[in-house]
Amino acid sequence: MTAIKHALQRDIFTPNDERLLSIVNVCKAGKKKKNCFLCATVTTERPVQVKVVKVKKSDKGDFYKRQIAWALRDLAVVDAKDAVKENPEFDLHFEKIYKWVASSTAEKNAFISCIWKLNQRYLRKKIDFVNVSSQLLEELPKVTEESVPSGENQSVTGGDEEVVDEYQELNAREEQDIEIMMEGCECAISNAEAFAEKLSRELQVLDGANIQSIMASEKQVNILMKLLDEALKEVDQIELKLSSYEEMLQSVKEQMNQISESNHLIHLSNTNNVKLLSEIEFLVNHMDLAKGHIKALQEGDLASSRGIEACTNAADALLQCMNVALRPGHDMLLAVQQQQQRFSDLREHFARRLASHLNNVFVQQGHDQSSTLAQHSVELTLPNHHPFHRDLLRYAKLMEWLKSTDYGKYEGLTKNYMDYLSRLYEREIKDFFEVAKIKMTGTTKESKKFGLHGSSGKLTGSTSSLNKLSVQSSGNRRSQSSSLLDMGNMSASDLDVADRTKFDKIFEQVLSELEPLCLAEQDFISKFFKLQQHPSMPGTVTEADDLDGGLLSRQHNSGTALPVSSEKDMIRQMMTKIFRCIEPELNNLIALGDKIDSFNSLYMLVKMSHHVWTAQNVDPASFLSTTLGNVLVTVKRNFDKCISNQIRQMEEVKISKKSKVGILPFVAEFEEFAGLAESIFKNAERRGDLDKAYTKLIRGVFVNVEKVANESQKTPRDVVMMENFHHIFATLSRLKISCLEAEKKEAKQKYTDHLQSYVIYSLGQPLEKLNHFFEGVEARVAQGIREEEVSYQLAFNKQELRKVIKEYPGKEVKKGLDNLYKKVDKHLCEEENLLQVVWHSMQDEFIRQYKHFEGLIARCYPGSGVTMEFTIQDILDYCSSIAQSH
Repeated sequence: MTAIKHALQRDIFTPNDERLLSIVNVCKAGKKKKNCFLCATVTTERPVQVKVVKVKKSDKGDFYKRQIAWALRDLAVVDAKDAVKENPEFDLHFEKIYKWVASSTAEKNAFISCIWKLNQRYLRKKIDFVNVSSQLLEELPKVTEESVPSGENQSVTGGDEEVVDEYQELNAREEQDIEIMMEGCECAISNAEAFAEKLSRELQVLDGANIQSIMASEKQVNILMKLLDEALKEVDQIELKLSSYEEMLQSVKEQMNQISESNHLIHLSNTNNVKLLSEIEFLVNHMDLAKGHIKALQEGDLASSRGIEACTNAADALLQCMNVALRPGHDMLLAVQQQQQRFSDLREHFARRLASHLNNVFVQQGHDQSSTLAQHSVELTLPNHHPFHRDLLRYAKLMEWLKSTDYGKYEGLTKNYMDYLSRLYEREIKDFFEVAKIKMTGTTKESKKFGLHGSSGKLTGSTSSLNKLSVQSSGNRRSQSSSLLDMGNMSASDLDVADRTKFDKIFEQVLSELEPLCLAEQDFISKFFKLQQHPSMPGTVTEADDLDGGLLSRQHNSGTALPVSSEKDMIRQMMTKIFRCIEPELNNLIALGDKIDSFNSLYMLVKMSHHVWTAQNVDPASFLSTTLGNVLVTVKRNFDKCISNQIRQMEEVKISKKSKVGILPFVAEFEEFAGLAESIFKNAERRGDLDKAYTKLIRGVFVNVEKVANESQKTPRDVVMMENFHHIFATLSRLKISCLEAEKKEAKQKYTDHLQSYVIYSLGQPLEKLNHFFEGVEARVAQGIREEEVSYQLAFNKQELRKVIKEYPGKEVKKGLDNLYKKVDKHLCEEENLLQVVWHSMQDEFIRQYKHFEGLIARCYPGSGVTMEFTIQDILDYCSSIAQSH
C-alpha cells in the first residue's frame, strides 16, 4: 500500500501541487468488484483546499488516472454503518450518496479518522459522522503493524496533526538509495508487502542492535534520560503556551466574526435605508398634489378662461397621481391608502361641480338660442351655433378627463346635452321648414290651400284636395286639346319655369342650410365628447338602435376607452337623437313639393343625389349621409311614382269621336318632361335613374300612340301614327338623348312607314277606276298571261283602256287632286305642320304611279297609240296650283 501511495503521489498529485494524506482501497457496493482508491489530499499552497479524489487504474496500462474529485466542504455525512462490529462498508454523502466497500476495516477506519482530522483543522464544518466509534474520533486508532504497514501508520495515523503537516517528499538521493535497496530484493516490485515486511524485520534488528549498544553505556543512558525529561518538560511548557495562544486566537477569531457580522448588518441597514428613501421619494414625487391644484379642484372658477385652464391642469395632475403605477406592497401602506381616498374624494367633488356647471351651460344655451329664433322666422336661414360651440370647446379637455375618470357623469352629461339640444334644434328646424313651405307656396293663405296648418309644418291636406289640384293643373296644361281628349287626373302641373326655378332654389337652400349645421354639430360632438369619427365602411343606423345612449351603458361600465367603431356608432346615435326631426321634416317638404307639382321630384332627385354624394365623400357612415340617403329613397320613390302615373294616365286616355286627334297630349307631355329633365339632369350624378325613366316612358308612349291610333274613328290610323311619331322623332333629335337613340330610329321608321302608307292609301281614290283597271292587268300577268297578249282579253282590250282613260281628263284629275288636298288638310293637325310634306310625298307617289301606268301601256298595248290625257308636267302644275290656292 505504501508503494502505491508513493506512486500516486508522484504521478498524480505532485503535478497538481497536492499532498496525499490517506488512501483506502475500495469498490462500489453491490456491483462487480472494480477496485479503485479514495484519496484524501490537501494543496501545498494557501489557502489550503481539502479534497477527496477517486483514482482508478487505467484499462490500457499499468498507470493510474484521476477520475473524479469532491471538495471536502461538500461532504455532508460519513456513515460507517456499524460503530461496534467491524464492517468494511461505509457511505459518503456528497451531492448524492456514494456506497463503498473497503479492502479492510483498518483501512476504512484510518481513512475516516483522517477525514475527521482534516475537517477539524481546515474546515471546522459540522460533518455528521454516523455509526462511527467515538474512540475513533477522539484519538488515533491503534493499528497493528500486521494490518497496516508501519510507513502508512506513521504518515497518515500518526500521533498528532503535526505529523501530517511535516510529511515531506523523498529527495533524489533518498529515492536512489531506496531503488538500490529494492534492486537487492527480487520481490520488491512483485510483492511490495513482503518487501515491506523484510525491511521491517531488518529495521527491528537494527533497532535492537542500537538499543543494545546504548544499554552498554549506562552513563550515556542516564544522560539521555535526563535530557529526555528536560525535553518533555520543555514540550509541556510549549504545549501550555500553544494552548494559551490558541485560546487567544480563538477569542480574536470570535471577535472578528462578530465584527464581520456587525459590518454585514450595518451594510444591510444602509441598503435598506437607501431603498426605503427611494420608495418614499417615489411616493412623494408621484402622489403629492400641489395645494394650488387642490384649491382649483375645490373652488376653481369654471366660467372664466383662466379658471378653466387652472381646473384643467389640476384635473390632469390629479389623474396622473391616481394612475401612478404603485410598486408591490405600496397599496398596503396606510398613508398611501389615505392619499388615494383623498384623491377619490377630490375627483368625486370636482366631477360633480363640472357636471353641474355644464348642465347649467346647456340649459342657458337653450334659453339664449331661443331668443334669437324670432330674427330667423322670416328668413330661410338656420341660427348659427358656432359661438355656443366655441364656448363649450374650452371644456373639451375636462370632458376627456371626466370620460376617463367618472364615466357615469360623462354619460349623464351626454344624455342631458342630447335632450336639451334636441328640443332646441327641433324648434329651430321646424320654424325653418315652415318658412320654406310658405316661400314655396307663396303666401300663408295659399299654404293653407296645400294643407299647411300651424307651426308644426305637417301636411294635413286630404286626398281629395290633392286630386283637385292635380285635375286643375292638368286642365291648365291641356287647355288646347281638351276638346279632343279627356286625359283624367294628371299629376304634373303646368307651372311656369319661374315657379319651378323658385322651388329648386328654395329646396337647394334648405339642403345647403342643413348640411353645414349637421357637419358643424357632428364635428363639435367629436371634439367636445372626445369621440373619433374617422371614415369607415358604410353603415346605417336603424330605428331599433338605442337613441338614449344605450350603447354608452353597454360599453362603458368600467370606464375604459371605447373602440373606434363604437365611438363612431355613438356619434351617429347622438346625431340621430339631436336631429331626429330632420328626416320627417324633409319628407314633409318633399311631399309638399310633389303635391305642388309632381315634376318637382326631378329637381329634388338631382339636388338630393348631389348632397348625398357630397356627404358620402366626407364620411359614408355619418348621420348626414345616412339621413340624406334615407330621404333620397323617398325622393326616388316619388320620382318613380311620377313616371308610373304618367304611364298610367297614358293608358287611361280616351279619344273624342267628333274631333281629329292630332298630337296626343301625353306625347306633348313627354316632350315637356324630356326637355325639363335634360335641363335639370345636366351633369347630374344620378343620370342612370333618368335613363331608366326615359325607357319606361318612351315604351309607354309608343304603345299608347298605337292604341289611340287603332281606336281613332275621325282621324285615319296612319295619320295619328305619322304625326305623333314625327313629333317624337323631332323631339328626340332636338334633345339628343343618348339612351334613346334606338327609339329615335324606331320613331323615324314608324313615321316614314305610316307616311308612305297614308299616301298610297289616299292616292287610290282620285284615279280609282284607272287603278282598278291596271290592277286587273297586273293580275293577268301574274297569272301567266304574256304582257303583249293582255290586250286580247275582253275586259282589258284597247277599247276598254281608252274608255277608262277618257274618264280621267286633265280637268277631272285636277279636281280629284283638289278634293284629295282638302281631305288631307282635314286629317292633319296644324301643330305638326306636315301638310306640305304629305302633299309633296303624294305628288311624288302620283308621278310614280303615272310612270308605272305608262310602262304597263307600253308593254301590254304596244303600237296602240293609247296615251294618258295628261302629262307629268300637268301633274306638277296641278299640285303646285292647288297648294298655292289653299
